[in-house]
Amino acid sequence: MDFLPHTQRDIEEMLDRIGVGSVDDLFEAVPEGSRFSGDLDVPPSLSEPELISHLARLSRKNKGASDLICFAGGGSYDHHVPAAVRSLASRAEFATSYTPYQPELSQGVLQAIYEFQTLICEIYGLEVANASLYDGASALAEAANLAARVTKRDRVVIGESVHPHYAEVLRTWTSGLGTQIDVAAFDRSTGVVDWSSVDLEDAGAVVVGYPNVFGRLEDLGTAAAAATEAGALSIAVTDPTAMGVLKPPGAHGADVAVGEGHVLGNPMSYGGPYVGLFSTKLQHVRQVPGRIAGETLDADGRRAFVLTLQAREQHIRRAKATSNVCTNQTLMAIAAAIHLSWLGPEGLRRLGELCLERAHRAAARLAQIPECEVRFEGPFYKEFVLRVPASAEQVAGALAGQGFLVGPALGRWYEDLDDCLLIAATEKRTTEDIERLAEALEKELAGR
Repeated sequence: MDFLPHTQRDIEEMLDRIGVGSVDDLFEAVPEGSRFSGDLDVPPSLSEPELISHLARLSRKNKGASDLICFAGGGSYDHHVPAAVRSLASRAEFATSYTPYQPELSQGVLQAIYEFQTLICEIYGLEVANASLYDGASALAEAANLAARVTKRDRVVIGESVHPHYAEVLRTWTSGLGTQIDVAAFDRSTGVVDWSSVDLEDAGAVVVGYPNVFGRLEDLGTAAAAATEAGALSIAVTDPTAMGVLKPPGAHGADVAVGEGHVLGNPMSYGGPYVGLFSTKLQHVRQVPGRIAGETLDADGRRAFVLTLQAREQHIRRAKATSNVCTNQTLMAIAAAIHLSWLGPEGLRRLGELCLERAHRAAARLAQIPECEVRFEGPFYKEFVLRVPASAEQVAGALAGQGFLVGPALGRWYEDLDDCLLIAATEKRTTEDIERLAEALEKELAGR
């Protein structure tokens, strides 16, 4: 059965109303050579079982973390998502609800957002968190804009060891604002920035990876102190799973903490949807992007939850808005809140300890392979840089053929690290997994 949204009479009435002779006239601005002519070569329709079978065949061409043993790092990590998290987050009250504009109808969702904000404040050691942003990279860009509004300065100093994708999003996000982005180089022997020697004059924001893209632990305390002395705000780009074993950013003196929250209750899922975490000090609450859910009392004196602050352009004058973020990632944020609640303080600490232990075990084993070495000296969390005696891109491709997902190869971001791979080991990786990876890498390198 054909789907005909408009009758011929409907079309004629609309064209007459706007003063256009034909549908083709609507597209006269498109050059003739760019217009499609003829009939689309669309295959015949399929029944539901046929369509499911066809899509299944297409999906089998992909290889993911369920098909390969995943040691991939660089921002997306293979963490366990408890069945309870999936079950609760998929409830219709959460999965189908949009922005809770009517609090009298949305107390459940609003309270869940409020609990999410509370949990993020707790793990980051800061006082205010918003209802979430698109992802970790956009959260960083929003943090830089907050710093510019607070300090009245447009210079951002970002560590070269912050994830390059985050740096690119920062550049794109701030490109129309006249923001000056300066990069502080990392030490090639340690993989971290010497923040005590970085020029922060006139800087409005200082961006530090904690841990950084190499898994290395930057001296956040020194960076935060230097930023404060220079009149800038310090921004920590974090991995929230590390907060169970690391001192929180707020305790180091950081002004803002942002992070990628997919590692809490959300799958890798081909890069999204993810959830951006954003937390800062109470004094900056009116500069926070997006929305903040708050607690109040209703007309009868009962506890109630509402969207307390909504300083985005849909709600107030555009020139006064803190952000043009259109929505947030409520469903993913609720999943993260459920996961954090499920873990509790001890569970989060144990998760961090397992990631720490598995990554160091993998590093020690892989460093035993002839001509392989851990590239940077010093403590690291969950991932590390492995130098191999070959093209890292080629080695990663070969290991994928043997059933292991590793990387990314760092040469795509840093020319002097083209023989280096990122290797991550989460709580899901076993001693057997690590040994099998080592054997596969030894076999691959021996054949070269």
